[in-house]
Amino acid sequence: MSRTRSVARSWKSVPTIEGARVHLKRAIGFQGSSPELDPFLLLDDFHSHTPSEYLPGFPWHPHRGMETVTYVLEGTVAHGDSMGNQGTIGTGDMQWMTAGSGIIHQEMPKGGADGRLWGLQLWTNLPRSHKMMAPRYRGIKAGDIPEVVLDSGARVKVICGTVEGIRGPVQDIIAEPEYLDITVPPHSRFQHRVTDGHTALAYVLEGAAHFDEGSVPPSNTSSRGALQRDPLGTVHGPESVILYEREGDEIVVSTKNEGAHFILVTGQPIGEPVAWAGPIVMNTQEELDIAFQEYREGMFVKK
Repeated sequence: MSRTRSVARSWKSVPTIEGARVHLKRAIGFQGSSPELDPFLLLDDFHSHTPSEYLPGFPWHPHRGMETVTYVLEGTVAHGDSMGNQGTIGTGDMQWMTAGSGIIHQEMPKGGADGRLWGLQLWTNLPRSHKMMAPRYRGIKAGDIPEVVLDSGARVKVICGTVEGIRGPVQDIIAEPEYLDITVPPHSRFQHRVTDGHTALAYVLEGAAHFDEGSVPPSNTSSRGALQRDPLGTVHGPESVILYEREGDEIVVSTKNEGAHFILVTGQPIGEPVAWAGPIVMNTQEELDIAFQEYREGMFVKK
């Protein structure tokens, strides 16, 4: 028998500035690493109609010990890296980059014809056993991402994971993640099986929905940007992050007068110490110091 998960906490994304002064909203990562979110470290929503807020981009910078997942909803992102990969991620495309032992790359966004840019970047941690693995890059075009239409009318783009027997193109990832782009029409219900014990969170892009079937009453409240207990019956709208309890093997989302568009990501917790500074994520401060020293001395990228 399925056990429906409760919502543990919810919060709103927080405006911040990153890279060469790119304006974005940080959904997770503003409080540093959190065991509740393990293996996920950061989720940024870069969504703007103003070119000056995003054209400066993210010039050359290093990564080590983690993965970056970039999903473009509108506009384009040009990229290049120290492995020789280069190209442009367009609307509906995704880039899944495993930094591993070290990579240096840049990401330069550009809006569409109307100047609109919209995308998401997720950072996923790597376990100690894979921190220094060889870097790898996977570019996935929109046309290679299958879309499943459920009996409820919900539409699911399966980027990573499996829905109704349809498997996404991103496979063999260390944290056994799912990454689903989900649209639920009005007056509908979305049900999805998840692995008991895995972290699961949703981020609302458009519309509104109830994510809280089975939730417990609120135990405390706090200010914007802080984790808070989710009240029963909460309707979550755009820029809301919904974090589920780890117990249970099913997620249920329902809509009323308006539909909802959101992403759902799940992954296996790593359960290791996290030493994190900027774009480098290791297990200890000593490992961080070595990484930054190697970067300064031009020894960061391993052959």
